[in-house]
Amino acid sequence: METAARKLTRGGAFILQDTKAQDIFTPEEFNEEQRMMREAIQEFVDREVWPARERFDNKDYDYTFELMRKIGEMGFLGVSVPEAYGGMGMGFVDTMLVCEYISGASGSLSTAFGAHTGIGTMPIVLYGNEEQKKKYVPKLASGEWIGCYCLTEPTAGSDANSGKTKAVLSDDGTHYLISGQKIWISNAGYADLMIVFARIEDDKNITGFIIPNDSENGISMGEEEKKLGINASSTRQVFFSDTKVPVENMLSERGNGFKIAMNALNVGRIKLAVATLDGQRRVLNEAVSFANQRVQFKTPIAKFGAIKQKLANMATFLYAGEAACYRAAKDIEDRIALREAAGNSHQEAELKGVEEYVIECSILKVACSEQTQITADEGIQVMGGMGFSADMPMETAWRDTRIARIYEGTNEINRMLSVGMLIKKAMKGQLDLIGPATAVGDELLGIPDFAIPDFSEPMSQEKHILKNLKKVFLMIAGAGVQKYGTELEEHQQLLLAVADILIEVYMAESAVLRAEKNVGVYGLEAQEYQVALSQLYLYQAVEKITTKGREAILGFAEGDEQKALLMGLKRFTKYMEYPNVIALRNKVADKVAAENNYCF
Repeated sequence: METAARKLTRGGAFILQDTKAQDIFTPEEFNEEQRMMREAIQEFVDREVWPARERFDNKDYDYTFELMRKIGEMGFLGVSVPEAYGGMGMGFVDTMLVCEYISGASGSLSTAFGAHTGIGTMPIVLYGNEEQKKKYVPKLASGEWIGCYCLTEPTAGSDANSGKTKAVLSDDGTHYLISGQKIWISNAGYADLMIVFARIEDDKNITGFIIPNDSENGISMGEEEKKLGINASSTRQVFFSDTKVPVENMLSERGNGFKIAMNALNVGRIKLAVATLDGQRRVLNEAVSFANQRVQFKTPIAKFGAIKQKLANMATFLYAGEAACYRAAKDIEDRIALREAAGNSHQEAELKGVEEYVIECSILKVACSEQTQITADEGIQVMGGMGFSADMPMETAWRDTRIARIYEGTNEINRMLSVGMLIKKAMKGQLDLIGPATAVGDELLGIPDFAIPDFSEPMSQEKHILKNLKKVFLMIAGAGVQKYGTELEEHQQLLLAVADILIEVYMAESAVLRAEKNVGVYGLEAQEYQVALSQLYLYQAVEKITTKGREAILGFAEGDEQKALLMGLKRFTKYMEYPNVIALRNKVADKVAAENNYCF
């Protein structure tokens, strides 16, 4: 449902300018093919995955990979792989949609699927030469082979480029001998093909290699790791001892491994974000169903305000998460299309298209991975003692979701990355951060405008508040850069607070624009619940931004500067008309209870 009027902005630019509702893509715009694909996946997952919770919890690795083969037969392991290499060649939104609904019922399957389709396959698709792609990708796309990705080492986690695995060129120059240890390797026990990163001589950067898994070629593995969750996801250490790798199996160029690893993580982050959504939906649906059936004091607990608050909060973030994930997905898809139209190869277009929105990828990874844990925790709380039982899906969800805040880069790393990349883009001249930040500083020195804006149009006050929340970010980030300059990255607690402001602006704006766009299509009355959801999210975002903004200001500013910044924070987080938050929560929760599921 694309229109010619849609305007595509640069990655990170949302914090510097207003985005119009017509310029974002919403889940309501899925086309018929996408809806049919979603229904096919839901039917498969409801039949094969959701009822098998006990098998996953009991470490039935074989079942996880039996399902992976079936998903391959359905074509969904190759949804983003070009048709020339055995895939479906579908767009980025389709890829996200498949990832979301396959991932919702089991963290073990979600991890196996994500590791295989993302970091196990896409490095070859995006960086491999023609011979490598033809040789390896079709078997990965069909599920005949399972892929894994060997990057992390005992001394190389967040600092991925510090790995000690070595690749030594043979005397005759025909092959490399690779030796080293990799840890926390997803899919390792079932992998047919590995993407392995090693350092050649004393190179500054690591290099990628494509290595078939062959125990007779110096490859051995540790036992399956004992983990808090994702029990049926194969996770092992992998050891290489003079593993012989033909020179033609080098992936891309020598020393390009760090770039491959980082770009793979960018894609992985946004896919991890969307992979949490259907899990949240399932937890909420289970919680609502239980709350409608559980009677205490002669009343279903779904009618109690304390439970309504939980149900409404879960639904609110899910609505914003859906809006933000598919907004970013469509931006990436459109950027890829623009680059292809300009003559870029598919590989280059996809790499640059995703790289453009690295800030949004980190934002989504943090926001969605943290909320999915909160949702699972609240799901347990709604069910009380029953939720704590291993017979119920809530405790499995709670354990499985915990890893999401760690892999694809910890949330702390991603928070700092989101702000750091924004500043880096500004320094490269890709975004004008200084101009808007200076304008906000000038506004603080001027006389406040006490005129009451016209809020007669739907969502107009919400958009006015969003405009001001962006000023909060620019005010604090600008002052921080002015004080610390290039040393800002050393002040991690300040960066974390500023990143939370950036995150909340993007998530809240996505929810508000989604509601506004749908009001324009379907009318205000038909979208009253979506409006309520977006208003709820925005209110919570304002509260968090107020807290984090004050924390940041008190952390680096003193005297008159501190007073001025705190006054600015108060001015820019002010409502003209505060919403009745309890009434909004009750409205959302009552609707969810009446429908007995998430229905937005």
